[in-house]
Amino acid sequence: MHIRTLTLRDFRSWPNLSLDLRPGVTVLVGRNGHGKTNIIEAVGYLAHLGSHRVSTDGPLVRSGAADARVSAVAVNGGRELAAHLLIKPRGGNLAQLNRTRLESPRGLLGVVKTVLFAPEDIALVRGEPSERRRYLDEVLATRYPRIAGVRADYDKVLKQRNALLRSASGALRRGYESQDGAAALTTLDVWDGQLASLGGQLTAARTALVAELSEHVTTAYGIIAPESRPPHLNYRSSVTTAPVDCGDPEVLEAAMLTDLAHNRTREIERGMSLIGPHRDDLELMLGDEPARGFASHGETWSYALALRLGVFSLFREDGTDPILILDDVFAELDAARREALTQIAMTAEQVFITAAVDGDLPVNLDTSDARIHRVSMVTDDSGRYSVLSEQEDTGHEGGVGS
Repeated sequence: MHIRTLTLRDFRSWPNLSLDLRPGVTVLVGRNGHGKTNIIEAVGYLAHLGSHRVSTDGPLVRSGAADARVSAVAVNGGRELAAHLLIKPRGGNLAQLNRTRLESPRGLLGVVKTVLFAPEDIALVRGEPSERRRYLDEVLATRYPRIAGVRADYDKVLKQRNALLRSASGALRRGYESQDGAAALTTLDVWDGQLASLGGQLTAARTALVAELSEHVTTAYGIIAPESRPPHLNYRSSVTTAPVDCGDPEVLEAAMLTDLAHNRTREIERGMSLIGPHRDDLELMLGDEPARGFASHGETWSYALALRLGVFSLFREDGTDPILILDDVFAELDAARREALTQIAMTAEQVFITAAVDGDLPVNLDTSDARIHRVSMVTDDSGRYSVLSEQEDTGHEGGVGS
């Protein structure tokens, strides 16, 4: 898979951008804060309907603009699809595929498949469980767009259930002895049923994904850090009555209902939902120890890389070579990890690489056929915005800086 054209309007620092692209390596070089990462963020947003940098859409719309637009023509196996996304700072976004208006932006999932590695990915290893849940759910949404709908519905039910636990805590404590307590408990039963049904589906999908990913991550980690302890992935569910690694949605639903019943008093006292996939974690092990807290700095970076490269291998196994995006990562890696990552990257059909300066690029990066774009920031009467210099086709006479 590759992107043939990318067009931006009022996205972040770009009032307008039109890029003609091709398979192979595209390098974006520019100082930090000048807008190079904004370009690959737009590509990633088309793929995942979310940013790897912010959790809301407001910052994606250029200051003073009513909305932003991201468009790309993706080529997969000789078939071209034009994806268009209108991003609003508030309210629902609008999407179009070729000339067809979609009912939901989720209809674009799978049109563009990317695997992005950025410095923020160190949080996959060192950060909170929410980082790792998001990692799994992004992969699931790309492979199985239906699961994105399940996750969205689960979040809505969870929000409603939490609101009930907070707003009706007094009535819930009084229980069936009072009319308002009985009504509140009946409503809670309804939310429990919906939460368990959706939660069972989401947990089953995550568990199956972890089982598939584990081998790919182990292989990638062995290439990047062959001298280190072997990694292993475990999905740790908050539903304790389900069999370990259970992949049956109906069994998980029944187990979740059981756990919700056992924990009802505690949830009413705390005013929040304590059982469900929103409380789960992806446990990252190195040898017999958890990577979080026990991995060295180099091992942490290697694990974060392996998690992304594992997804790359999984997508490739599915039959689609995803677009690989490396955002300012080489400056964070030692020489050995740079070389290992570059060897893997050069096998991808299309690679986007960003760097602050040419010197951040690894010496073994083959840019003989690369297109190199210089990104800079200008200020005039209309404000401050990013611009792109003319592309540099390196031809076959050497790489960057040769």
